[in-house]
Amino acid sequence: MSTGIKKSMRTTVYFDPELRRALRLKTIETNRSLSDMVNEAVRLSLAEDAEDLEALSNRAKEPDLPFEDVVKDLKRRGKI
Repeated sequence: MSTGIKKSMRTTVYFDPELRRALRLKTIETNRSLSDMVNEAVRLSLAEDAEDLEALSNRAKEPDLPFEDVVKDLKRRGKI
């Protein structure tokens, strides 16, 4: 039987000492927990990955262009 309550799970993460110090200072300044900040950062990273995958999927049917043709076109149009 599910109660709908999500349980948090403990995980050990090793931070670079300078990153750890910066995070610790930010938690103090923002009055947020380290767990909240790490969870938010992971969510944002995964959301960005999802956006990238969607964009890649949307462009999957576009024709492949040879690199040389792209460079020649940019040069022809005065972009490079």
